[in-house]
Amino acid sequence: MRVLVVEDEDAIAEPLVEGLDREGYDVVRVATGQEALDADEADLILLDLRLPDIDGFTVCRELRARSDVPIIVVSARGEEVDRVVGLELGADDYVVKPYGLRELVARIRAVMRRRDGSTRRDVLRVGPLEMDERARRASYDERELQLTAKEFDLLALLASDPGSVVDRETILRRVWETTWYGGQKTIDVHVAALRKKLGDPEAIETVRGIGYRLRT
Repeated sequence: MRVLVVEDEDAIAEPLVEGLDREGYDVVRVATGQEALDADEADLILLDLRLPDIDGFTVCRELRARSDVPIIVVSARGEEVDRVVGLELGADDYVVKPYGLRELVARIRAVMRRRDGSTRRDVLRVGPLEMDERARRASYDERELQLTAKEFDLLALLASDPGSVVDRETILRRVWETTWYGGQKTIDVHVAALRKKLGDPEAIETVRGIGYRLRT
């Protein structure tokens, strides 16, 4: 598996590359945003936000616009607003420095499981929504949707029991593999993004104080 590390500080990048190499990953490191945009496509990208030439958020947005490659932001910027912006721009996860290598590897594996994992059934249809869970492709009104890994997982979870309410705790546990309360805002951001991509704000209904449901 090829991992692209986008990090300008040698003191951080070198031990990270060595650690990932020991874990069996094929690691390529670049130090600027432009190098990240010019690099050959990887299976996963670890993206720092503070780069010397291009803001990391801009790099994230441009990468997501042209590819669905999994992106994990790795940054010292740990404020909630930074997390929300990063996820809203298409990052699949957000890790705050300092972090442990074991935690980072676990995050990588979790993201790839969600991306590549097999599913209960191949094709799921709910009204105008069709989801091929094995190929991880989705369409709405016969229009293909460009979804991030977590957007796909969230929509698949809601579509697995259409009309039923899925509470926020279940969404955090099943999609983000966490029960961290601070992730509540992240759910709202992803639901808003899904509504926009579906082109139907009423397709996903908010059940106040509980969670969300997919309209049948």
